[in-house]
Amino acid sequence: MPDGVYSLIEEPWIPVRWRPDAAGGPLPQNVGLRELLLRAQDIAQLAVADAPAHAALLRVLYALTARVTGLDGAGPDWSERREDILDEGRLPPGPAGGQGGVEGYFARWRERFFVFDPAGGRPWMQDVRLARQCDPANTAGVNKLIVTRPAGNNHAWFRHGTDARPDLPAVPEAVLNLLVWHYWGPSGRCSAREVAGVKSASATAGPLRTGLSFHPEGDSLFETLLAGLVPARSTDRHEHDLCPWEWEDLPDPDAPPPLPQGPCSRLTARSRHALLLVPHDNTTAGPPSSSGSESRPGKPLPANQPAPGTAPAPDPDLLVGDAYITWAYRLPGAPRDDDFLIWQTSQQGNRYPRPADATRGLWRDLDALLLLKPAGSAQPVRPAVFHTAQEVTDRLRVRALGFDQDGQAKDHQFVDASTPVVFDLAEERAPHTAPAVGQLRQLGETHGWRLERAVRRAWTAYMNDPKSDAGSWLTDAAGRYWPRAEREFWNRFATLDRGQNPQDPGLDAAEARKAFQRLAEEAYDAVTATVTRTQRGAKAVSEARTELYGSARTTSKKKQL
Repeated sequence: MPDGVYSLIEEPWIPVRWRPDAAGGPLPQNVGLRELLLRAQDIAQLAVADAPAHAALLRVLYALTARVTGLDGAGPDWSERREDILDEGRLPPGPAGGQGGVEGYFARWRERFFVFDPAGGRPWMQDVRLARQCDPANTAGVNKLIVTRPAGNNHAWFRHGTDARPDLPAVPEAVLNLLVWHYWGPSGRCSAREVAGVKSASATAGPLRTGLSFHPEGDSLFETLLAGLVPARSTDRHEHDLCPWEWEDLPDPDAPPPLPQGPCSRLTARSRHALLLVPHDNTTAGPPSSSGSESRPGKPLPANQPAPGTAPAPDPDLLVGDAYITWAYRLPGAPRDDDFLIWQTSQQGNRYPRPADATRGLWRDLDALLLLKPAGSAQPVRPAVFHTAQEVTDRLRVRALGFDQDGQAKDHQFVDASTPVVFDLAEERAPHTAPAVGQLRQLGETHGWRLERAVRRAWTAYMNDPKSDAGSWLTDAAGRYWPRAEREFWNRFATLDRGQNPQDPGLDAAEARKAFQRLAEEAYDAVTATVTRTQRGAKAVSEARTELYGSARTTSKKKQL
């Protein structure tokens, strides 16, 4: 069978940041999957700019790490086996062309990691059947594929382009956005797909839609990947725990989505969208087809093109000319389940992930990440990965990656935030500091909520209209308070006791309360200063100010009167 085009194993498509002590001469800015896994100990972290693509790629890398290390199965010695790999200081390379390790895995699945496969093969994370099941004259196009671009009738805010003459993306950009669609894709109207004589054009949302994904992050990508592994559950079936590129056959679109059977399928096989990338006409491959006998002809091969059956030369200018994007399954699937999300419970008893919010600081989620039973009416449950990540090292940070978006089709903003080292204060390691972490977060949030109530009340009284929108004041107050509250939180978090003194966790709650209250007062005074020159404004501001001090302060003032 002829080779495919653009191997993700070999081609440098993943941007990385190298550790300062990395050796080996000039270091490339981008690497392929093989080099990334073989040199994970020399790489500090991924350098993927778009947060949802970063989170999606990490899940793929976790699955690959589990496969090459043999940590994809259960067993009482799972933690010990991971510790042995950590002691080795690198992922097992395996013998070239042999079994096991990085080399053995990629040798086995080499044909499934090509982006384009014009001979009717299995391009990576794509469905070649779309070439005949969808209308080739009504494809989604590359502007729809690249999630940061305007498409259709949407406004062009940061760049100009048209669907008729789009700027064609290079393969690395296209592949990263392919992953975004698999994990964060919208629900609703999509390209029509005809299966078994029935045409449909409606998709369900991706498995991470609206969610904020939390990842333990070490000093090297090697530590990050090992910390991101979750042991198999007792109900998992290892022999059926397959990644999409490991499936023997593509799934039936008319059947219910297959249930994840283990950690690797939970990480990679929960997409609700089907995609197919089409190379630009001047590339070395024609558009993919749904079978080898129905391949649509592309532009004639250049004179220097290798003969069929030999590996094509890498082409740094290889572009994606078009994209099919549609639904993957007609029937609904099982409820969402993910080991990297904070799960909450609604008042109706429904389980849902804590949503990504571009205006919310990561510190406000910290107790839900470090504590076994964090406080809150939503009954937050920390991500499952955090129960075992600390076994790798207590020098882990937290990286939050997400997409501020609604549940259907509106996308607002990427979310990408990180903490300093925090796992040394996880409740399992420092149980005496658990109340202090939760209390510090609650103090900061309490005074933020009080500030919001005070500003809203002052605006309503000043405007003498309960329906008047206080949005401009609220935005100003939030912009003044929350960034300063975040700095205050981290400054005090750094002073918490890292030892084993149960009598003194290192938090002066009274002083912390005064500090957050002072920040709220200063923000309130700055926002309302423009209206205090009038009698009505001064009265409104003065009366609403009591909201900054909570119900106890308000009640005390009423008793004095």
